[in-house]
Amino acid sequence: MKIYRFRALVLLTVFVTTLFAGCSAGAGTQEIDKPEKPLVLLEWTGYEVTEYPQFFVPFSEKYGDSINEFVNVSVFGDDAEAFAKVQSGFKADIIHPCSSWWGLYVDAGLVQPLDVSRIAGWEDIPTAFREQGKFNGQYYFLPWDWYYEALLVRTDLVPAMPTSWADLWDPMYAGHVSLWDNGEVSFATTALALGIDPFNTTPQEDELIKQKLIELKPNLLTYWLDYTQAIELSASGDAWIVANAWQDTWSVLVDEGYDVTYLEPEEGYLAGMCGYGISPNNNNLDLTYEFLNAANDPHSMANFTNEYWYGAANFAANEFIDEGAAELLRLDDFDNVLKNTRFYQPLTAERRDLLSDLWNEVKAAP
Repeated sequence: MKIYRFRALVLLTVFVTTLFAGCSAGAGTQEIDKPEKPLVLLEWTGYEVTEYPQFFVPFSEKYGDSINEFVNVSVFGDDAEAFAKVQSGFKADIIHPCSSWWGLYVDAGLVQPLDVSRIAGWEDIPTAFREQGKFNGQYYFLPWDWYYEALLVRTDLVPAMPTSWADLWDPMYAGHVSLWDNGEVSFATTALALGIDPFNTTPQEDELIKQKLIELKPNLLTYWLDYTQAIELSASGDAWIVANAWQDTWSVLVDEGYDVTYLEPEEGYLAGMCGYGISPNNNNLDLTYEFLNAANDPHSMANFTNEYWYGAANFAANEFIDEGAAELLRLDDFDNVLKNTRFYQPLTAERRDLLSDLWNEVKAAP
């Protein structure tokens, strides 16, 4: 579900200066065996180990300025792009999709089961997270990052604060609501507003949800496409409510001095989980698990959360997370929050096509 994030420059500069100083001091003191070819990592833009070494500290510290000899990163901007790339034959050793797509990778034979005995800190990942990557009794994905979707509200502009997803349809917000241009997300949001389980609907409920989305149009300012547009719409004051916003959107606006609230709807957050899987053709598993362990390292994960305000799947990182991020993520009350949070579920190819068609019909409607 993620779109581009670019806010790691200050931390990156400090980290790289320290890292390369260390590399220079120790240059020539040890030889590291280079692989025949580097691992190919299919990764989100803004998460590359070669550009953001602070998110993968043990790995980047070890390989330093030689890291490109050990990892070759190919980036993608959304899950559909990544899946199409791998399905068409792109040879990635490690991939980083989000959970609603995980089942498609497993069904298509594009990932192999994890050897969880090789993953340090596996038990520090909550069971609810680990189980999302489990198919046919085996774990296929290492949960790494997670996020909420909530209502981003310009507190200073709304006539009254919303309390629920259903309030998006309230006429008092006419012309000032922005919804994400994403069929899967908008379907789930509307289902919750109607009191329907978004991941277990009947054909009749699908039609009801479609009609409800069409009914939202008088309240819509526009559909937002990416993270930067969501920020711009809220900052301009044109959008009083940005639906399905992520935590980092709120943090950017607060840093810029805007009066915004990140509001949990009474129906609960929607949420997503993303993580790493291993290609079945990966022939360098030692280096692969070294990378995965670096990603799952508590300090790596805390660096990631402190920069982007997304959750760290490894809860051993929580003690190193800044107070503001921990508060927004509700880490001190996470078990209770989890009870009222709906994580996106794996979709079949047929279901994904149905939701895509439904969304196109909604947008085409007058």
